[in-house]
Amino acid sequence: MIVRSLPMLTGVAFLASLSMNSNGASTPNWIKGVTFSTNADNSPAELTAIANASIPASDAVHSAEADERIERADQHFNAGRQLYFQGNLAGARREFDAAVDALLNAPENLPDRNRIERRLDELSDQIYRFDVEKLGAGLNEDAVVFDKAPIDEISNLTFATDPNATPDLGLAPKLQNELTQTSSTIPLDLTDPVLAFVHYFSTDRGRDILLAGFRRSGRYRALIQRIFAEEGVPQDLIYLAQAESGFLPRAVSNKQAVGMWQFIAGTGDRYDLVHTRTLDERLDPEKATRAAAKYLKDLYARYGDWYLAMAAYNCGEGNVDRAVERTGYADYWELLKRHALPRETAAYVPIIVAMTIIAKNPKDYGLENIDVDPPVEYENIQLTAPTNIDLLADAALQPVSTIRDLNPELLTTVAPAGFQIHVPRGTGQSTLAALETVPASNRNAWRLHHVTAGDTLATIAQTYHTTAGRIVAANNSTDSLEAGDLLLIPAAYHAPVRMMTHSSSRVARRRTASHSSVGSTHEVSMRTPRTRTKIVAAHRVSTSALHRKALIRTASLQQH
Repeated sequence: MIVRSLPMLTGVAFLASLSMNSNGASTPNWIKGVTFSTNADNSPAELTAIANASIPASDAVHSAEADERIERADQHFNAGRQLYFQGNLAGARREFDAAVDALLNAPENLPDRNRIERRLDELSDQIYRFDVEKLGAGLNEDAVVFDKAPIDEISNLTFATDPNATPDLGLAPKLQNELTQTSSTIPLDLTDPVLAFVHYFSTDRGRDILLAGFRRSGRYRALIQRIFAEEGVPQDLIYLAQAESGFLPRAVSNKQAVGMWQFIAGTGDRYDLVHTRTLDERLDPEKATRAAAKYLKDLYARYGDWYLAMAAYNCGEGNVDRAVERTGYADYWELLKRHALPRETAAYVPIIVAMTIIAKNPKDYGLENIDVDPPVEYENIQLTAPTNIDLLADAALQPVSTIRDLNPELLTTVAPAGFQIHVPRGTGQSTLAALETVPASNRNAWRLHHVTAGDTLATIAQTYHTTAGRIVAANNSTDSLEAGDLLLIPAAYHAPVRMMTHSSSRVARRRTASHSSVGSTHEVSMRTPRTRTKIVAAHRVSTSALHRKALIRTASLQQH
């Protein structure tokens, strides 16, 4: 059958009502099969921000003009997305352009200009995703991309003493003064290793690592804050995740620990994190955070000391137990002096303490205006049949990469039956409605195609590597095709293949947050700064407002 005028495709008012619900209203009881999960800060008032450096000062100011421009840009973007999936690519391009223009043309002297810049980044990234997938230029859909865990680099640093170097005699007194005014839920001892890492994080390389994690923390901070409060774990242990993974859900270390909390397989099993060929819950930020909180709480109950608990989290209880038995000291710093702990663990606690000190004293380190990433917000949908990721993206009206990013624990292109799939908040009911148009037994392979102007059965069949006859058989009527029609596509099932290969290369591309390419001959700019002069002149804005990063990750993990 051809499905026309479904509310999930054309109901802009319906999407708006769900968007209103995402801003704090209670979950409507008429949405069946959908549960809401979010990183939005719904915690009690006493749960204040974890990091003093995490909120830009300009975010405390909300000018009327910035509010109006952001609202107008969002309206244009949502209208463009609807037109995109209704097949009106030229109209989608106009709306995407209008969304970008609304932000690009904002006055430079707005007191909350950072809000404009951040929303421009977010919309540009979403438009870019649509462009890339429409042009077929995305990554291999079977590839699961992993990121290198920053802990591997940081924990292996050595700080040799240069006899010709001038020592920073003011660092220790400065830190000591900071600590007398710093409130923390974990001990903050000032030792030589801590001083060394505070100094390292003040260098260009160290600062880059630190800032990358601080910015990403915005995605998961409220989630971690809520779970730690529920489990009774000190809030400042969030910096353990900063050190381990830099808040990268698919981080992998050279010890084969994975996820934001870097669980090895055995420890993940102990804390009920499922690990199969199709999914790995160690990569799920919410489930892994819950497991990490429980593990840390158990370790503290074992040692009665947060430093030893953190050390055991890094190298295992056995190593810490043997170090204590061999030396007779149940004190982390004494174990360090006696070289009783593995090298990586000797650096582990000082790294976390140094990060905590810096985060809690942002002005002293030039970090008071960090522009953090927005929280990840999603809804959970219970899948009743194996369902391929492409079909989920079709149903949710989202780029495939968005569905993948919300579900880092999936290792294949097919999500198993019973899986709680994450979809962007506000799309849960419409996604379920679209999925129900596809027979349950075919959701592992079939697709939903949104007809665009100029489509024919032959071209559609060629796109999905099937035949026009099969498309006709799957739909009640194909007498005429109109832009915006929704076709069931009986694509052939192929067993999902998990591609995991080691690669140390990472290809970084820079793109311009300018007019989108959907449905036009204008291309999304991948230019270097030297080729952006004409666009900058046309909009009369700074080049920094146009220069946006799009990181295309090629690193992945070899399964042994």
